[in-house]
Amino acid sequence: MELMTFDDLNLNKPLLTALDDLGLKHPTTIQRKIFSVIMSGRDVCGIAQTGTGKTYAYLLPCLRLWKYSKDRLPQMLILVPTRELVIQVVEEVKKLSAYLTLEVVGVYGGVNLKPQALALENGCDVVVATPGRLLDLALNGSMRMKGIKRLIIDEVDEMLNLGFRVQITRVLEMLPEKRQNLMFSATITDDVEALMQDWFTAPERVEAAPTGTPLENIDQVLSNVPNFYTKVNLLELMLTNHPEMNKVLIFVATKSLADQLFDELDPKFPGIAGVIHSNKSQNHRFNTVNQFQAGNFRFIIATDLIARGLDIEDVSHVINFDVPEVPEAYIHRIGRTGRADKKGNSITLVTPREAENLARIETLMNYKVPVAVLPDDLIISDVLTDDEMPKVKMRDTLIRLPRWDESGPAFHEKKEKNKKVNIKVSHKDKMMAKYGKPKTRGQKKK
Repeated sequence: MELMTFDDLNLNKPLLTALDDLGLKHPTTIQRKIFSVIMSGRDVCGIAQTGTGKTYAYLLPCLRLWKYSKDRLPQMLILVPTRELVIQVVEEVKKLSAYLTLEVVGVYGGVNLKPQALALENGCDVVVATPGRLLDLALNGSMRMKGIKRLIIDEVDEMLNLGFRVQITRVLEMLPEKRQNLMFSATITDDVEALMQDWFTAPERVEAAPTGTPLENIDQVLSNVPNFYTKVNLLELMLTNHPEMNKVLIFVATKSLADQLFDELDPKFPGIAGVIHSNKSQNHRFNTVNQFQAGNFRFIIATDLIARGLDIEDVSHVINFDVPEVPEAYIHRIGRTGRADKKGNSITLVTPREAENLARIETLMNYKVPVAVLPDDLIISDVLTDDEMPKVKMRDTLIRLPRWDESGPAFHEKKEKNKKVNIKVSHKDKMMAKYGKPKTRGQKKK
C-alpha cells in the first residue's frame, strides 16, 4: 500500500513549502486521522502518545483554517503544562508559518510579565501559554480573548494532574462561546472526561494508538537491583562501557532524588551531566536543555514533570532510574526516545519494593519487559539510604481507659463541720425566731 503524503491532505502552498523545507513527506497516524475532523469544525479529543507527532496534528489543520485579520487579535490559543513546552510549540508554529504573515507569542510564568504583556498588546495571531500566566495577562487586560476561534489544550491529563483545573476553567469562562475546542491527551482519565462533558460539544474522539501500547520502535529491558547505590553503580558502569549511550535521559520520581543522583554522577562525569526539575531557575532549565540538545551534555537527570516538556531529537536511551507509580508516566518517559520512526532504547532499574509498580505497567502495556543480565563487574552495594533502612516496628500496646460512668468522684467526703451551708436569713425571720412574733423597726416617718 502506498504511503500517504502531505500533498494528499488539503494543505495550502505555504504549509506544503514549509513541510518540504523541514524534510517532512508523510503524515503520522494521528496527523492523518485527525486532519479532516478538525477541518470540519467539530470539537475533537485526540488520544496519542508522546512522540507520535500530535503537535503538527493540530497545528497543520488550524494553520490551514487561519485567515489574516487586520485587527491583530489572537485567533488561536494553545494551552500547555510547562514553560519548556511553550517554547517548543512556539518554535514549531514559526517553522510551519515561515511563508505566512502570522505572529506567534509564547507566555509563561517565572519571568517578567511586562515584555509578554507588551507583545500581546502589539497584536498577534497565535498565543501559546501556560494556564497561570495566561490568566494573569487576561485579568490585567493584555490578553484579549474575544477573537479566539480555536482553543487547543495539549497534555490535558498532565495539566489536571498538576492542579491547573481552576485556571483552565477560568480561561474557558472568558472565551467566546462560538469556538472550536481541541484537546490532546495521552490518557483519558475521569477528570479529562468531566472537562469534555462540561465544555465540549459532542467531541469526536480520534485515537492514534490504544493507551499504554508500547511503541514498537523502542527496545525495552529492565535490570533487577537491590538498592539505590547499586543502581548508581550500574548506571556508572553502563555510561562508562557503552559509548553508544551518547544522549541519555535519566528519569527520577522527585526533585530531591534528581539532585542526589546528580551529586553522585557529576564527579565521575564532569562537565557532561545536567539536572533539570521545577525548582531550578528558568535560565538553568533552558540552558540545560540547549546544552543537551547541542550534544555538550551526554545525559541529563529529569523529573516526570519535565517529561512532558522535552522535545529533543535523537535521544539514544531513556533510563528509568526508578519505576513510576503511575503506569502511564512510564509511557511518557520512554516516548522521549525512538521518535520520528527512529529506533530507541529504554532501560528500567527495578528494586524489590518497586515490583508492584512494574507489574501495573506491564499490565497496562500487555507486554512483559525482558530482564537483562547484570554485568559481572557490577558492585552490589550494601549501603542503604534513609528511605531504604528497615523501619523498627514498635508493638502497639493498647491500654483500656476507664469509662466515665465507671469512675467515682474525684474528691473525699467532707467532714461534718464543713457540711454547714450558709443561708442568708432576713431580719423579719430572725425576729420571729427570737421573740415569737414579728418585730418592726418602727413606723416610717412621713
